[in-house]
Amino acid sequence: MLDERARRARRPPTLRTTEIQVGPPTIYYLTPDYPVPSGGIRVAYKHVDLLNDAGRSAAVLHHANGFSCRWFEHSTRIVGAPSARLCPEDVLVVPEIYGQFLDRLPRGPRVVVFSQNAYLTFDRVAPGQTLSYDGVAAAMTISPDSAEYLRFAFPGLKVAIVRDAIDPATFHPAPDPPGRRIAVMPRKRPEDADQVLRLLGDRLRGWDVVTIAGASESETAALMRSASIFLAFGHQEGFGLPPAEAMASGCYVIGFPAFGGREIFDPSFSRPIPDGDVLAFAREAANSMRAFDEDPAAMRAAGARAAEHVRRTYAPERQRAELVEFMDDVVAAVPSATEESRLRHATADHSALEAQWTS
Repeated sequence: MLDERARRARRPPTLRTTEIQVGPPTIYYLTPDYPVPSGGIRVAYKHVDLLNDAGRSAAVLHHANGFSCRWFEHSTRIVGAPSARLCPEDVLVVPEIYGQFLDRLPRGPRVVVFSQNAYLTFDRVAPGQTLSYDGVAAAMTISPDSAEYLRFAFPGLKVAIVRDAIDPATFHPAPDPPGRRIAVMPRKRPEDADQVLRLLGDRLRGWDVVTIAGASESETAALMRSASIFLAFGHQEGFGLPPAEAMASGCYVIGFPAFGGREIFDPSFSRPIPDGDVLAFAREAANSMRAFDEDPAAMRAAGARAAEHVRRTYAPERQRAELVEFMDDVVAAVPSATEESRLRHATADHSALEAQWTS
């Protein structure tokens, strides 16, 4: 069960609007006040930086004045909801976790749902409750897998793909080849990770197993660079950022593609495992450990191919171009009939709604 802080993080704050448009439209990324590492929040910050660097006005919109993520270095423009006044030409980018509250957002700004994991679309939506994207200008997601999910769930919805980028300055292979070390990130499936490691048993003797949990971005990158093998325990991912970052760091990745990650698990430089098959996972890990001992150069070469593939396919320049093109289209578009309907019927009394959100 979610604790009270987690429940509140899934509700949008009170947002106020004004009819007076001052300056160019601003693109606000509504973001939970979450103080520990989160890949989704990191991507929102990156988007805002990219848009501002491209000459567009953008800001992360946190719930509280003064809140800012401290687990990675940034100089991102941040606005607290109590201080913000959203104008009719502005764009409000809303994470998929707020989906059940879309009808409570303020009238005025164009709404874009940012679905970094389409499998969370109906998360926490009560049985029998209808989730509608009718008042949404468009949805933005990060993979073809999530795009297909959204198009099936909401026929007629405009869905654009803006792929994640892996920063090569942060995630890159080590200058010296790593040795017998395995990195594990078990947050999504800790029980499966425990089973796999227990199945490996004595085969792990002589290997160093490092668990990556609660680390900063730079710490995560350093730990990945130090490992030859990365075990991926994703679950219904929108993309699969950790295995992509591990590949960029030169790791040989074994694990669950988790649907959204299928696009990066190329068998020529990684080992995808059928979802949930812990025995197959352990067998493949054992085979890969043995292969490393017999010919470490071959496995390092596979890791180098993976790093090059990620560097080319998920380049920051590509992300920037896709993002700017999409947001320029949203800002320039004429509101649709469904948007106009939402603007006419949306509730303006957000003080009253705030009491409902805390219930």
